[in-house]
Order: sequence, then C-alpha cells, then structure tokens
Amino acid sequence: MTLLFFVLGIGLLISGAEALVRGSSRLAAAFGVSPLVVGLTVVAFGTSSPELVVTVQASLAGQADLAIGNVVGSNITNVLLILGIAAVLLPLTVAQKLVRLDVPIMIGVSVLMFVLGRDGTISRLDGTLLFVGIISYIIFSIRASRRESLQIQQEYADEYGQPLPVDHGRWFKNIMLIIGGLVLLILGARWIVTGAVAFAEAMGVSQLVIGLTVIALGTSLPEIAATVVASLRGERDIAVGNVVGSNIFNILAVLGVAAISAPAGITVSATALAFDIPVMIAVALACLPIFLHGHRIYRWEGFLFLGYYGAYIIYQLLNASRSTALPAFNSAMGFFVIPLTVVTLGILVVRTIRDSRRTVAVR
Repeated sequence: MTLLFFVLGIGLLISGAEALVRGSSRLAAAFGVSPLVVGLTVVAFGTSSPELVVTVQASLAGQADLAIGNVVGSNITNVLLILGIAAVLLPLTVAQKLVRLDVPIMIGVSVLMFVLGRDGTISRLDGTLLFVGIISYIIFSIRASRRESLQIQQEYADEYGQPLPVDHGRWFKNIMLIIGGLVLLILGARWIVTGAVAFAEAMGVSQLVIGLTVIALGTSLPEIAATVVASLRGERDIAVGNVVGSNIFNILAVLGVAAISAPAGITVSATALAFDIPVMIAVALACLPIFLHGHRIYRWEGFLFLGYYGAYIIYQLLNASRSTALPAFNSAMGFFVIPLTVVTLGILVVRTIRDSRRTVAVR
C-alpha cells in the first residue's frame, strides 16, 4: 500500500505541475507579460513546484533530511541527468545570457546554501534572505527581458505562446488550472513524504539518501519532460534555461519558503555538508566551462553528465548498504575519474580562451 501511495503521489505531482505551468503561463501571457519572463520565471517556478511542496511538507513534518535531500538531489539531477539526456538526444545551444548571468547566479546561490548551512541550520532568517534573493532575481529578469533581442523573445513566444486577448472565460479556466494544480501538488507531496519515510524505515536507509535519490528524481520529472520536449522541438537554449532557472528557484524559493515555514528552521546534516552540497556546487561549477565551450553542450558532454549521475547514484547505494566495494569505488573516482574530468574541463577552458582571443584578433 505504501508503494501504491508513493507512485500515485508522483503521478499527482506531475499532473499538478503540468496544470500549474499551463495555467500560470497562459494567465501571465494574458496580462501581457513577455514570453521570455514567462519562460525564465513562471515556467521555471512551475516545474520547481513539486520540489517546493514536498520540501515544505517535509520541513513541517520535521523531516529535515528529506527536505535538504530533495533540494540538493534535485539540483544534481537537473544538471547531470536532465541535461545529460537532452544533450545525448540533440546537442544543446547555450544562450550567452545564461553564461554571463544565470549560471554564475546558480553557482553563487549553491555556495550561499553551503555557507548558510555551515552552522547546521538554515534558519528562518536565512530563509528570508533566500526568499528576498528570488524576488530580486525575478525583478531583475523582468527588467533584463526588455533588452533582449526580438529573436530571443520570438523563440520564447513560439515555445510558451503569444499574449492572448482579454477573455474572462479563459482567465477563469486558467485560474482553475492553477488551483487544481496546487491541490494535486499538495496531495501528491503528502503521499510521497509519507511513503518515503516508510521506505527509509523499512529498508534501513537514511531519509537523506531517499531525498537525494528517489524523491529528487520524482520531483524532477516535470523538468525532465519540459527539457526533453523543448530539446526535441529544437528550442535547445530554452531546454538549458529551464534547468538553470529551476536550480536557482530550488535554492532561493524552495529552500527559502521551507525554512521560513519551519518554526526552528531546517537542520542541515553533517553528511550533507561534507559531501552532497559540495557535489551540488561542483556540478554547478562544471557547467561554466562546458557551457562556455562553443556555447553548446555536445553529445559527449551529455554522456559525461550521465556517467557522473550514474556514479553518484552508485555511491549513494553503496554507502547506504555499507558495501565492502565502497573503498574501491572511492579510490577509482578519486584517483582516476575525477582528475581526468578536471583535466578535460581545464582543456575546454584553455580552448575557449584561445578561441575568444582569435575572434578578437580577427575583428
């Protein structure tokens, strides 16, 4: 029965997120909000809404490890798994704005989460700071959108729809979609949190591991769908923007609201501080040289992302089961795989700098 409710909860999350994204996007368009802002803010928030509801539910229920694990695991999953799958299907284009602004912001807020959590708690004051950050990001995105080229705005319009004429019937329908989506999200989140806690207790696995893996994957399904569909439609820079925007929302909005909602804030475990949050920061940092390289994510880089996601999941499973194979796995990663990746990323940075200098010299 626990498994049934867990699966049904994921289904409700996906359905609720889809209804919320559709209703909020159309309502924003009806109010004349630019398609670019809709894509970077409303849709990014909509696809992050499962993480928001699950994290808030977990924090209110006193399941701090589940809340932290969901945020951190979702951000890792968004980059390694979702961008990996999308890039393998079709090499992705990275807009210059993402490299100049949004990716550095993603890296910055990831580091900020680590700094705020070093004392073992994301307090209500910390949550307020994070929430102010997301409000500032939205305001800045709205202002910046006015300076975007017509080509980029048209691309977002093709993906999310042109502004619609005023129609009270449409407004009512979209509002009902939003309300219905929120109801499904809340119900689905409750079932998922209940099922996850039961799984952790039955299998002897920590709630942090469940949050980092199973729940993170389940709540990231809307991002997977949105990114893969955008990639297959040829809107490849939108696919990347959705992931980066969702990661920013996960830390600033999801974690911020959850910390404000919890009376004593959210406890951050020593394990998360020592390993999982640094991995999230490393994944965010790795995006910069990869995105800078030709402003594209190539297929081999997509396979690299997928390989690291597989390694991360294997580590979590070996660590949770206290397998005797864990030391050998750690040695292979520490002495071969990670150094090789660092060298590869360094080569990409050198090539990017060299190419930019050649471009400047030609001009």
